[in-house]
Amino acid sequence: MPKLNSQQQAAVKIIDKPLLVLAGAGSGKTRVITEKIAYLVQQGTPARHIAAVTFTNKAAREMKNRVSRLLDDKQSRGLRVSTFHSLGLDILRLEHKALGYKAALTLFDEQDKLNLLRQLLAHGVVKGDSDALDVYCNRIGQWKNAFVSPEQAMQHADTPEAVLAAALYEHYNRSLKAYNAVDFDDLIWLPVVLFQQFPDIVEKWRNKIRYLLVDEYQDTNITQYQLVKELAGSLGRFTVVGDDDQSIYAWRGAQPENLSQLQKDYSRLQVIKLEQNYRSAGRILKVANHLIANNPHVFEKKLWSELGYGDPLRVLSHKNDLTEAKQITAEIIHHRFRTGGSYGDYAILYRGNHQSRLFERELRENNVPYFISGSTSFFAYSEIKDVLGYLRLLVNPADDAAFLRIINTPRREIGPSTLETLGAYANERHISLFDACSELGLQQRLAEKPVQRLGKFCDWLLQTSAKLTEGDVFNITSQLIEDINYADWLHENSKTAAAAERKLKNVFELLEWLQRIAGNEQGEEKSLADVIAKVMLLDILDRNQEQEAGDQVSLMTLHAAKGLEFPHVFMIGMEENLLPHQNSIETDNIEEERRLAYVGITRAQKTLTFSYCTHRKRYGELTECEPSRFLNELPSDDLEWLNKKQLPAEEIKLRGKQSLAQLKSMLA
Repeated sequence: MPKLNSQQQAAVKIIDKPLLVLAGAGSGKTRVITEKIAYLVQQGTPARHIAAVTFTNKAAREMKNRVSRLLDDKQSRGLRVSTFHSLGLDILRLEHKALGYKAALTLFDEQDKLNLLRQLLAHGVVKGDSDALDVYCNRIGQWKNAFVSPEQAMQHADTPEAVLAAALYEHYNRSLKAYNAVDFDDLIWLPVVLFQQFPDIVEKWRNKIRYLLVDEYQDTNITQYQLVKELAGSLGRFTVVGDDDQSIYAWRGAQPENLSQLQKDYSRLQVIKLEQNYRSAGRILKVANHLIANNPHVFEKKLWSELGYGDPLRVLSHKNDLTEAKQITAEIIHHRFRTGGSYGDYAILYRGNHQSRLFERELRENNVPYFISGSTSFFAYSEIKDVLGYLRLLVNPADDAAFLRIINTPRREIGPSTLETLGAYANERHISLFDACSELGLQQRLAEKPVQRLGKFCDWLLQTSAKLTEGDVFNITSQLIEDINYADWLHENSKTAAAAERKLKNVFELLEWLQRIAGNEQGEEKSLADVIAKVMLLDILDRNQEQEAGDQVSLMTLHAAKGLEFPHVFMIGMEENLLPHQNSIETDNIEEERRLAYVGITRAQKTLTFSYCTHRKRYGELTECEPSRFLNELPSDDLEWLNKKQLPAEEIKLRGKQSLAQLKSMLA
């Protein structure tokens, strides 16, 4: 480990006691984790007994790639590097029987979760307001992330709204169990329940995972911390790496307090600080330290760098948001030609997605390529999931996830209590939901009408499936869309007619695309089953593969920028009610907003420009804006306030024209 600094080396070599590594921005935390995995193997811990967990597939892949450069295939065999949720899913797949589930768990995404809650409300299982669906959905997620059971939620409910939400939580969980399904939050919640109820199972997993490494520990919620504790045991065989100053996900249940909780739960805990930054100029780090010092700290740390002091950080003022977009676009064009850099060197960071629109327009008009992080995948649209659900069920009637998705899309008057009974029956018989619909035994559990409705749906599905083997697959698929009156369903459930038409257009685009991929180079037709298998694989790849910006200006929220770095950063909208956000001001959550600004500042390697407007359009009206309080918390000697000597509009235009002229001459 000759290339590691002394603190990094110490963090790698401590393996006999619980360890907390406080890793500042750009301090090489991923390298410490990967080097420690290699060190553990070299010290005699087989890779199959080591697990490293993080929060994104991208981070897990990067970690795996780095480990593969330190260990050969034989040494790394069995090493587990995954997200928290992947680890939870693995545990549930292996231990499902102990919790009363059958094999092949169905995983509900957010849309499936909303649909089930909507059905529970629509059928009066709980008397709630369907307009508050998102509120109930978030509340249930918060309870699971805080390790609060439905019974505990009901015990502590002190308002009629809380009682209603807790009742909905209980019915929702019962329905999930009946469907042999789990949601995303269950992937952490249920393994903790499992480990607390079955000491022999937790002991088995502690033997499997003899050393645990946790990345981005400051983003863990209460349930994730419980999972870490259960796996690590009283000996605390773990290293957790995090930075309380970069905890920006409280709205997702993240608890930066988990860092200090470790000291209370593990008396032998050792703490190491990584403060040398390998990313940013010294002045940028000085400004970041100065800002974050305004937050209270359990652990004090200060970033420093050997990369030189750097230029002053600039503060631009604009009369409105249109001028802001125009000037920053001109600045990027001018700076790029002056320095000979690439567009990929620049990032524009903002608090909310709506702030990107004017920048997109200006960048397009000036032929500047740009990339927006976090754009929605085609496969994520609900209408695409619906149609694929029908097609999946046609080629595989045993696909319970597809069955549950489309059984009431459009509505067929098959309520959640009917589906709960059906799910429980299918679980007992160890058969699919579809097969359970046609069994005589179900008639002993359900009234005549629900049985008839289920039978009618299954008969229609069988008839349609039979047609697929005889006729033109894609004509029949288009006919299916008409048979179920899907266009009417979209119009009923869309906010505007234009939104419904847009969704319908997506559906026909999907069908055309399926038809194109059905043929191969020899002109032979693939079966619908082959096509759907290929599409589901594409869907998984699409969701797991983060796009790369390439040589384009990056536009993204401050939340999305975490973990990234750019030579030149523009932080726009540095105004009160934007950063800090109005909601955070009203709820007195300024500390997290300050951490968000700190994350933005520490993305910059060479130059950083802040930008604010004196007036900004909101809801169609021009309102007066105040500069963000965070600008006043920065050291004035390191800032250059350009509004005092702001470039006149003519000069901005001239710069833009000069840059465009240079571009044209280069292209010529």
